[in-house]
Amino acid sequence: MEKKLAELKQRLLEASDLNAAAAVLGWDQAVYMPPGGAASRGRHLATLSKLSQEKATDPAIGKLLDELEPYAASLDPDSDDARFITVSRRNYEKAVKVPPALVGELSQNGAVSYGVWAEARPKNDFAATQPYLEKTLDLSRRLANCFPGYDHIADPLIDFQDYGMKASSIRALFAELREQLVPLVHTVTSQESIDDACLHEHFPENDQKAFGEKVIRAYGYDFHRGRQDKTHHPFATKFGWGDVRITTRFKENDLGEGLFSTLHESGHAMYEQGINPDYEGGSLDGGVSAGVHESQSRLWENLVGRSLPFWEHYYPQLQATFPAQLGRVSLEKFYRAINKVQRSLIRTDADEVTYNLHVMIRFDLEMQLLEGSLAVKDLPEAWHARYESDLGLRAPGDENGVLQDVHWYSGLIGGVFQGYTLGNIMSGLFFSQALQAHPNITEEMRQGQFGTLHGWLKENIYRHGSKYTADELIQRVTGGPLTIAPYMHYLRTKFGALYGV
Repeated sequence: MEKKLAELKQRLLEASDLNAAAAVLGWDQAVYMPPGGAASRGRHLATLSKLSQEKATDPAIGKLLDELEPYAASLDPDSDDARFITVSRRNYEKAVKVPPALVGELSQNGAVSYGVWAEARPKNDFAATQPYLEKTLDLSRRLANCFPGYDHIADPLIDFQDYGMKASSIRALFAELREQLVPLVHTVTSQESIDDACLHEHFPENDQKAFGEKVIRAYGYDFHRGRQDKTHHPFATKFGWGDVRITTRFKENDLGEGLFSTLHESGHAMYEQGINPDYEGGSLDGGVSAGVHESQSRLWENLVGRSLPFWEHYYPQLQATFPAQLGRVSLEKFYRAINKVQRSLIRTDADEVTYNLHVMIRFDLEMQLLEGSLAVKDLPEAWHARYESDLGLRAPGDENGVLQDVHWYSGLIGGVFQGYTLGNIMSGLFFSQALQAHPNITEEMRQGQFGTLHGWLKENIYRHGSKYTADELIQRVTGGPLTIAPYMHYLRTKFGALYGV
């Protein structure tokens, strides 16, 4: 049995290595590749993804899993080997339903579509992306239909990213959250607006980059196993346990753009860097779900990086970096500025109170696209209508409307956006548990020390990789199921104090 288990791990490692090679090419396209390379890059990625899918669905893997099933049953069900076999079985049974040709087509379309989007967005040219988006919608439906018997066509796509969840469970959770969020948004935005002009002076890019990297080194991001580069839409990517990279973008007239993108992506990266190295290249390697992954990026960006204790330590250093811009701006004024609540057009720039409304808009629109009740050609106007309805705003064009997020233009339609709000909810849940275990975390943040928090997250979340499902992980960490209560308590406490409500 040990030999069979070793053979299974080797076969899955080969598929993982092909995926890692594809990830390198994807990173290069987003960071360095000239625009003219999109078509050939799409072909490269299609070839690698087809080969990986063929490796991952080899009947020999199914045979090994069958032979290992009695062995797994004899083990401690919580052991790494038992969990590895269980997760491998689940992944294999999903993978064999998807033809390698479809996987290759998805990769090629995503790469080509990304190249078109990167040129079309600054030109405000949705028409250029429309045929590619229509093809993405068709491919997304075809992928979902590889898994017949669903209640909603989005269910298989959601399950890929957040195992065990469905469109119905997401809708129920969002309705519960929305019921509490909308009155809070109304109450806070009815107060006198906060002045955030101090964030919109001229901040040289190199100084922004150096400051952000200093912070994430203190957080615990390991630059010996990572690096940061620039891109159109920030992301984190992993090629192996020793190579987990992040990207960001900067605006010299907006201090928050680059800084909070850096803090956000470092959260994703520290999760991947903290996974048990013994899991590398196997079924337990990688964050367990989109929601849990986003919980880490949002935790380090917001619950730490936008907190007052954090800035009690770092604000004097930021002032020293930008003395002309911030030298006369008080800590209180700066803290209020970075936490300003306002109805806005851009999801990635949105404050913590309104952010989830942006996610809900996208989730609802992609459900309509998949259902067939909304055509791609009508998507820009549907986008504007929802923003006017939910946030009272209309973008002057599509650049800051339907073109602002890369997701639909580089992957699938369906299954991704819900992870951002799930992550917000989980960030409140996990952070509250960390504080209960270590009440000194807040004081350590005032000293610019994050080892206790990082250590708690690594021990309770990171090291497990995909060993446990998201539901199992939440149960282990909190002793109960997912709940919005700690997250809403955090929002009401923080912004109630900021706005005096």
